[in-house]
Amino acid sequence: MTRTLALLGHPVAHSISPRFQQAALDALGIDARYEAWDTAPEDLAATIERFRSGDVLGGNVTVPHKVAAMRLIDRPDAMVERVGALNTIVNRSGLLHATNTDVAGITNALRDAGVEAGGAQVVLIGAGGAARAVVVAMRTAGAARVTVANRTEANAHALAEVGGPDLDMRYAPLDASDATFRRAVSGARIVIQSTSMGMLHGPAEGDTPVPAELFSPGQVAFDLVYVPEETPFLRAAASGGATTVGGLMMLIHQGAEAFRLWLGQEPPIDVMVRAARQAL
Repeated sequence: MTRTLALLGHPVAHSISPRFQQAALDALGIDARYEAWDTAPEDLAATIERFRSGDVLGGNVTVPHKVAAMRLIDRPDAMVERVGALNTIVNRSGLLHATNTDVAGITNALRDAGVEAGGAQVVLIGAGGAARAVVVAMRTAGAARVTVANRTEANAHALAEVGGPDLDMRYAPLDASDATFRRAVSGARIVIQSTSMGMLHGPAEGDTPVPAELFSPGQVAFDLVYVPEETPFLRAAASGGATTVGGLMMLIHQGAEAFRLWLGQEPPIDVMVRAARQAL
């Protein structure tokens, strides 16, 4: 029997996850199909129920459902509770278990690039859902400080509870002309961009939140946006002499962690990367 895995979101036609996950399944000879299920918010509950079927192994959840799906899952794990969102569902005999593999994706992408976050001062651009996973990853890695740069101060302060008592959380206005922001970026070892700024076909496709003049050698710039692979943010960072890390490996690693949970097998990362790049 052919098993099913699915990506649940709205919209999902643009996602490359089905391409690289299917390539991994095929490379290992696993009889399964990874599908994209475009699900409007009003259809979320009914679509989540489909995951209970005996032929469905599980799947991924993407925007806008990562938070709303939490109430429809039987067994969310501690990572879901910590991040406040899920992105992976595993069907275990009709019971739906959930976790968030975005944290592993962030951690493993930085590890692959040889970046050590322990003891680091970090600037985090943005305070949305992806930012929550970044804060958990930085807390787990032992970062010394995370300064959240965001246009809305209240949203930045809301991330403080995610950081917990053992992570120094601060705020800076997301404004390249602001002195607090400039000091924070210039003094950071790692700058992580978690907004949609610079995304291909997005409203701020050609923009970067940090100009090249604020970067310097020895810094690391990590953009969670993966289309294009070289974003305006990464180009600015490279111009300033910083090491750059693109979002594609974060996407691959979060998908690889989900693959392990669904199938109990080690995914072929090289196959996933090749398929993802072909799909871009």
